[in-house]
Amino acid sequence: MRLAGHRVRNAVIGVLALVLTGLTATACGGRVGEGGRVGLVYMDAQGYYAGVRKGMLASSGKLGEDVQVLEINAQGDASKESRFVDTVSSAGVKALVMSPVSTTASIPAVKLAHNSGVKVICYNTCLTDEATRKYVSAWILGDPVKFGELAGAKAAEYFVSRNITAPRIGVINCETVEVCRQRRAGFEEALFARLPKARIVANQQGTTIDSAVQVAERVLTAHRGLDAFYGESGGATMGAVKAVRQHGLIGKTVVFGSDMTTDLARELIDNRILKADVDISGRVVGKLAARTTAQVISGEKRGSQIVAAPVELYSTPHQARKWLATHPDGLP
Repeated sequence: MRLAGHRVRNAVIGVLALVLTGLTATACGGRVGEGGRVGLVYMDAQGYYAGVRKGMLASSGKLGEDVQVLEINAQGDASKESRFVDTVSSAGVKALVMSPVSTTASIPAVKLAHNSGVKVICYNTCLTDEATRKYVSAWILGDPVKFGELAGAKAAEYFVSRNITAPRIGVINCETVEVCRQRRAGFEEALFARLPKARIVANQQGTTIDSAVQVAERVLTAHRGLDAFYGESGGATMGAVKAVRQHGLIGKTVVFGSDMTTDLARELIDNRILKADVDISGRVVGKLAARTTAQVISGEKRGSQIVAAPVELYSTPHQARKWLATHPDGLP
């Protein structure tokens, strides 16, 4: 999942406040048609989805003249997601752009939309392979295995440079969604390819910053001398960084993470704890979603169901400073 942690918490509150409790309609302008509607579902209130929103609305001209974008934050609740999909399907939306809450629990809602003639476009997360093939027109996806491989390769490089041949690593995960499991698979593949004696000594869930801090502290207590954490999401990464700092382990335990935020960029500039962060830009995904939705609505033939979103590695203070300069609003 592009599963960012609690990115730019204040920006998220400001951008998504209207959709926390219900439906918001945003007018757009463009070329595909007039007076239509498109549904947009955010899995939760993490900052990544604020970036998706910004990118999609910035490209709203592709969606049509006076098109309304009906938005909701599902708050990780499949039943809330289902009610929204039922409502917008009855309202005659042309397309539904969504990051499903669950690969399985979201299937009935997506099937309903599909059977109602609504084109479904996934981004970040989607359904089971079979359901995705049957009910989904397109899926904007940054390769989650490659995502993990970039972090794993950078971790291996770091340990080799310090003659650490058997590092002990704790994983803070977001593995309620498939993309996070695939991120870890990629991380482990790249790490073990170069350091076969490396060990994952813990793998526990901690998606939000607060929960990740608690989980990371327990891991540090249980595994004295831990060499590193791998955070599968932005919240997991920031929580691990905070726990290392609170335990006074700067210079001893490092972090390799996921999903760039303003706070993580600053930690990468500091570079004492966070050594690398892999990211898929929410704004870029939003722009790809708008373009892909326009293509699907217009019936344009496309070569593949998957629309590749770029995956980027940030591993130097210079790269982090550049990210901050190009994201002054803090939205990923």
